[in-house]
Amino acid sequence: MTDSAERLHKHSFVELGARQRAKALLDTGTFRELLDPFQRVMSPWLSRQGVVPQADDGVIIAKGSIDGLPVVVGAIEGAFQGGSLGEVGGAKLAGALELAAEDNRKGIPTRAVLLLETGGVRLQEANLGLAAIADIHAAIVDLRQYQPVIGVVAGSVGCFGGMSIAAGLCSYLLVTREARLGLNGPQVIEQEAGLEEYDSRDRPLIWSLTGGEQRFATGLVDRYADDDVAQIRQQVSALLKQGLPAQQRSTQAELFLQRLARLHAEPQIEPSVVRDLYQGERS
Repeated sequence: MTDSAERLHKHSFVELGARQRAKALLDTGTFRELLDPFQRVMSPWLSRQGVVPQADDGVIIAKGSIDGLPVVVGAIEGAFQGGSLGEVGGAKLAGALELAAEDNRKGIPTRAVLLLETGGVRLQEANLGLAAIADIHAAIVDLRQYQPVIGVVAGSVGCFGGMSIAAGLCSYLLVTREARLGLNGPQVIEQEAGLEEYDSRDRPLIWSLTGGEQRFATGLVDRYADDDVAQIRQQVSALLKQGLPAQQRSTQAELFLQRLARLHAEPQIEPSVVRDLYQGERS
């Protein structure tokens, strides 16, 4: 089969909305949404600032199974307010993870998959959003004692801000080529450091630094997949069955500090240099 024919047979994961992504990962007929839009649990703050709220606050929580394994899926809708998290959406994610941890303490081995399409905290909700993200961090650390927490960054918003820290706390991370992962987004870096430091319109530069392929090549994520529903589902299932990692990434601070110490920051660092250094270290 030619490359073009293969692409025609693929089903894009990136082009799906958050709810469709969650359904695509779960076994057929097992999708059950918690606090769905008909419950009308939404942000009380957005309308006061002239922003139309969304009935699910841009976060979908679903229970079901993946290849028979009990799973809770939290999916962030990148098309709503850039996937930003406020009080309600953040509480939905944190609550789902906390309930999964309680399941495990009761002998129900519930795993979690987080579909991260987010710029981080919602600026209109400021401290409320920050508090919610802190709750998410604590809930991930609690749950990963028992079962793996899988983070998936597919595109096209990427994963930034406080939720990039949540991604780093996950047991495993899966990305696509379209994904981006970093603490600060391109526009923020350009605004604070200037155009000479970082041009947010230079797409090749951005993806060469924070894109999925680079993050995988430098060992900051665990799996890399094409933008294809079947391939992403297969990779997620494999990671769930793999169980807990021997060592959580967030406990390896000394390793990452050693890596940073080997980079010379005076000249502008080329992405290829970072890749060569880290790949050599892993080989």
